[in-house]
Amino acid sequence: MNRIMIRAGLIASTLGLLTIGIGGGYWWGQRHADAHAEVSQPAVPAPQERQVLYWYDPMVPDQHFDQPGKSPFMDMQLVPRYADQAATASVRIDPGVQQNVGIRTAVVEVGQLTDPVRATATLTWDLRRESVVSARVDAIITQLHVKAPFESVRRGQPLATVLAPAWSSAIAEAQTLEEADSAAAKSLHTAAMQRLRLLGLSDTRLGRDGSVVLLAPSDGVVREVLVREGQAVAADMPLFRVNGTATVWLEAAIPQASVGGIGPGTKVEATVSAMPGRRFAGEVEALLPQIEPTSRTQWARIVLNNPDGRLVPGMFAELTLQSAGAEQVPLIPADALIATGDDSRVIVMRSDGGFEPVRVRTGRSGGGRIEILEGLQGGEHIVTSGQFLIDSEASLSGALQRLGAPTPAASAPPDATENRP
Repeated sequence: MNRIMIRAGLIASTLGLLTIGIGGGYWWGQRHADAHAEVSQPAVPAPQERQVLYWYDPMVPDQHFDQPGKSPFMDMQLVPRYADQAATASVRIDPGVQQNVGIRTAVVEVGQLTDPVRATATLTWDLRRESVVSARVDAIITQLHVKAPFESVRRGQPLATVLAPAWSSAIAEAQTLEEADSAAAKSLHTAAMQRLRLLGLSDTRLGRDGSVVLLAPSDGVVREVLVREGQAVAADMPLFRVNGTATVWLEAAIPQASVGGIGPGTKVEATVSAMPGRRFAGEVEALLPQIEPTSRTQWARIVLNNPDGRLVPGMFAELTLQSAGAEQVPLIPADALIATGDDSRVIVMRSDGGFEPVRVRTGRSGGGRIEILEGLQGGEHIVTSGQFLIDSEASLSGALQRLGAPTPAASAPPDATENRP
């Protein structure tokens, strides 16, 4: 019995010692591991406090406040904007968001802005093709070959036959020398014909009775017949006025704002209601140096080709002038411009995929495009659709402040009970 009890005690003592050894070993190993971890791992510094630039209402991002509080615009707390959030001047948009909102870009082209200018005008005679037929000496009209105005004539066609005593001797001398065969007579005949030209008989035909037939100087229309048969006329008195019809004039009133791109050589296309579907080509000959004070327009003299003579002075015409800029400048689509009251900018897509607002100075606009005088060089990719979303993000990120775009002045800290809508 005693032996059994002694054996049981030995067993219990052994188990106790074994338990104490296992527990002590575990405790020692855990302590050693903790100590090793304290030595091998560096201490984590305490997070630094982020610098707040301002507070804003996400629904009105352009309005900044100096202190936190409740928005005077919406029933919500103001949101801080931290300095590390405004570190770059560009804005990054998730590709998925870009696809969802339909952000599209276009390349800035360099060229001349062609802006069609439309005007109306009335056809008139081309005065550069006008000729006046007159007698340089006193004469009598013995016969009129063209008696009514607006008759068409060809060059060299007889207009009138006249008798002029001052021409008789010169004509008789020229006719006599013309019949002579000697070399000396031929030389004198040349001098006699020169005398006739000096007397104003170049565009004439000589009659055997000493009469002179006045001829049409060019193809065209006899616009005016100023004499009658049997009438005595004084020297240098006009007898006929002949106008060519190969070209006609248009004098169009151009608005002062559109004159800058128009000058001599500007191409013109005209239509007249009398000939629907037909277009007549021409060009600006000159801008007349006068501005109408009431309408603020300037007259442009336009020459239209009239090869078949169907255009008649007095017709009403509608014009399209291709106005062009004087220099090659960057051109952008009108949809790409973000214009405020005192600022204009575009959103440029950078090579790294970011978007950056760029201030620009604009020039003329037309045909859906705008001239850029400063801010772009050409070749940039600019946003043409969805730019207002990016512009809003740029305002939130502070990119517009770095751009120097005007923003509303900072307000005093709002009060929860004041300025509520």
